[in-house]
Amino acid sequence: MPILTVLLSTTPDTAVSTKVAATLSRLTAEILHKDPGLTSIAVSHVDPAHWFVGGPSLAAQRKTSFFLDIRITDETNTANEKAHYIDAVFKEIGALLGELHHESYVHVHDVRAAAYGFGGLTQQQRAVVARLQNPLTA
Repeated sequence: MPILTVLLSTTPDTAVSTKVAATLSRLTAEILHKDPGLTSIAVSHVDPAHWFVGGPSLAAQRKTSFFLDIRITDETNTANEKAHYIDAVFKEIGALLGELHHESYVHVHDVRAAAYGFGGLTQQQRAVVARLQNPLTA
């Protein structure tokens, strides 16, 4: 049930947004073991002339960049899984966007289960319900 917000230094393009969302959904499922049916992804675009790294704009540097912010429930992934995810996202988004500036970011938020949820329930409440319904497997 993660939610991902990604900012791309590209002009708005539905095809690019779709490819980025599909890539992020796949990597989030494969590496972080999150259900794609519960994964939400919002993609925004910033004109590279308005994105500055180290002074000059990305347009002037002829590079692209991105910022991915993903929220997952705390203690559901290891440090190694998160490191692998960050590496894979950087490589695959770079392959989609072209010459990627080194200063492109992935921020994985480990959010407390009692402070995070969807559909009106926290993740902590969902875990309790799952345990009550299936005490030997939850």
